[in-house]
Amino acid sequence: MTTSAASPGVRHLAIATAHAGQRLDNFLLRELKGAPKSLIYRIVRTGEVRLNGGRVQPDRRLQAGDVLRIPPVRLGERQERPLRVPPALAERLREAVLYEDREILVLDKPTGLAAHGGSGLEYGVIELLRTLRPEEPFLELAHRLDRETSGCLALARTPAVLRRIQEAFRAGGVEKRYLALARGYWNHGPREVNQPLRRNVLRGGERMVEVLDDGKPARTYFRPVSLHKPASLLEASITTGRTHQIRVHAAHVDHPLAGDEKYGDADFNRLMAKQYGLRRLFLHAHSLNLSLGGRDIAVSAPLDTELKAVLDRLVAMNSRGT
Repeated sequence: MTTSAASPGVRHLAIATAHAGQRLDNFLLRELKGAPKSLIYRIVRTGEVRLNGGRVQPDRRLQAGDVLRIPPVRLGERQERPLRVPPALAERLREAVLYEDREILVLDKPTGLAAHGGSGLEYGVIELLRTLRPEEPFLELAHRLDRETSGCLALARTPAVLRRIQEAFRAGGVEKRYLALARGYWNHGPREVNQPLRRNVLRGGERMVEVLDDGKPARTYFRPVSLHKPASLLEASITTGRTHQIRVHAAHVDHPLAGDEKYGDADFNRLMAKQYGLRRLFLHAHSLNLSLGGRDIAVSAPLDTELKAVLDRLVAMNSRGT
């Protein structure tokens, strides 16, 4: 238990090499012991936390030599309640490990579980794993997956490999491939969608990602795998990692993904649920290849039972001509 106390004033911290690559919010949670996540996000959102003199987002990766301004923070008398991981979820995450060595951990992330907490979520994969592996001195997300997307998710176990993975992303040394089920018969063959995306576009009161000329560059390459009248299985590979990129690009070319409640077709989603048993977004990161300076790591994650069953029903109904 900590006593209520106010820090003496503003602090300016120079980020050491050992902390390079960490997300800002995770760094602050460690630096401000006992501070609840809601407080961390508030002081970042209001601009009380500054990085190199400017405002910053909670998911910003810190770099060696950055100067971080931390305001005086008053902590409550009790620390935030420790995270309790439900036994079934803990076992599910243990079984989800696809690859592990002393530097890297790759999971088959379940659908419905966010990569990290925040924005109203108490926890995500990273918070759960840190709780389940208290002996880990360092554990950080190397990239992200949407909450609804399943499949390969890499985490770094050392600051050095986190930097190498980030450099590999920038240099094109990471290949991520997804399996996606899209509405209708895909008759485009292999197709690249090169359209800029902008986040946080308000539409009907909801924050969305949209194709807009002033957005950030985004490229998705779609390749047909199996074609059926109601839906087509596609492989999607991306060279940029924008939020909801595959989902928005698929909808942009009039083939929204099955089970996508944000960018999809409600009638199509109902059809896929009623006739084919789909109860989730059909988007799965099925392979991840990392090229890390002479060391190559290739990991794959098979489709889960539900998604396999949906494909089996599609094939069966297609063969009967229904």
